Amino acid sequence: MLFRDRADAGRHLLSKLGAYEGRPDVLVLGLPRGGIPVGYEVARGLGAPLDVFVVRKLGVPGQEELAMGAIATGGVRIVNRDVVDALHIPPHVVDRAAAEEARELERRQQSYRGERPEPRVEGQTVILVDDGLATGSTMRAAVAALRQQGPARIVIAVPVAAPSTCQELRQEVDEIVCFATPEPFMAVGRFYDDFAQTTDEEVRELLAAARAGEGAPRAGARGTHG
Repeated sequence: MLFRDRADAGRHLLSKLGAYEGRPDVLVLGLPRGGIPVGYEVARGLGAPLDVFVVRKLGVPGQEELAMGAIATGGVRIVNRDVVDALHIPPHVVDRAAAEEARELERRQQSYRGERPEPRVEGQTVILVDDGLATGSTMRAAVAALRQQGPARIVIAVPVAAPSTCQELRQEVDEIVCFATPEPFMAVGRFYDDFAQTTDEEVRELLAAARAGEGAPRAGARGTHG
């Protein structure tokens, strides 16, 4: 076991991100839900703001792990033309999937953000945090969506990742920090002692604590790979 829980994983990950400490241009964005407890520890240690970046993958019908696109915070929609063209997926199928995922994205946005405005990403150094990378499909979608908003630099930071996924994503961002890349990989949860599911309430508590500059609430020790 590498980590006790996501908070512990975040503190380990922080040790690899010292170059970003105290910089005014740094923004930490956690992928919900599991990336938020990790991102909280990273943001607190760096003295950087923490926010949530909601992304919903558009899975190919019957092969949901294969992304034909994604929608994300800020009204961004990405279509993976290679997949769509290769599988001859008609536009109405993509539209239907986008509409279905948009409902969940909106629910999460409202739940986590309420009336708060979305963070300013343009010109910022954005550190995208999740609790681990298996196939990397959700993170890949997040990167593609985030790039549409004009950040100066995109950094992926995760406590644990499949070695091949970490290497593949290295080509798509300015920097990737994978604290551990164990072999064999199997699954993200295998490397946590506590991999309990993060609730929406826990996400809200951590985001509120980050804004207030307070210590992590008791719920911060829990999370799930979202």
